[in-house]
Amino acid sequence: MHLDVQDLRNFYYRSTLGRAVQQVIREQMLEQWPEAKGQTVLGFGFAVPLLRPYLEQARRVIALMPGPQGVMPWPAGQPNVSVLCEETHWPVETGRVDKLIVMHGLETSEMPSAVLQECYRVLGPGGKALFIVPNRAGLWSRNDRTPFGYGRPYTLGQLDAQLKSHGFLSEDQRTTLYQPPSGRRFWRKTAAFWERTGRALPVIAAGGVLMVEASKRVPAPSGGLGERVKRPISILNPVPKPTTSRLGEG
Repeated sequence: MHLDVQDLRNFYYRSTLGRAVQQVIREQMLEQWPEAKGQTVLGFGFAVPLLRPYLEQARRVIALMPGPQGVMPWPAGQPNVSVLCEETHWPVETGRVDKLIVMHGLETSEMPSAVLQECYRVLGPGGKALFIVPNRAGLWSRNDRTPFGYGRPYTLGQLDAQLKSHGFLSEDQRTTLYQPPSGRRFWRKTAAFWERTGRALPVIAAGGVLMVEASKRVPAPSGGLGERVKRPISILNPVPKPTTSRLGEG
């Protein structure tokens, strides 16, 4: 079940906790993808809090928001790039996207397999996808006062297996959001400490969010060189001895 776009906007843009979440996840994303010069960047779900760093340098930025969630104009004060779409039929050409960010789009969908099929379809050769989902082992998935408390949380193994079954190859896996899901002043003041501690001791502290970077696996074409190798050229075969026939025969 998708959250309402108004609730998502209020959390990320009008609450202290939401702005902190936005900052933490964005910093992790920029460590993986520091630039997108001349590329097409697509966000699906409610990924707009992460798209702003690419607005100036990317060739094109698109924010797709699924129909059950609703859409809002974004970015404020600039030409709108957000589009309302069916969650399993995106208005994007096949193989057009260089970078794809999915946040609040997979775990809340009732058709995650179809969503992943669309992710695979729109991603171009050499393109990368970043899937951001609630961590089943973290505190955030157990607290419904934040968007990460809704939908179906994942473990790294579950997400990796689901991506692999849809043609993706995981390349980088990390967790983040180690601070407690609370807007109280004490936790806000100590948020940076919890993030540093969680990254240093990930076995002790479970991050609230999983971030998995994946690439599109393109199947090898059938036939071609592989088939020729299976059938070596005949010049390497032994030459049969010539046969002679006796006069009067045949």
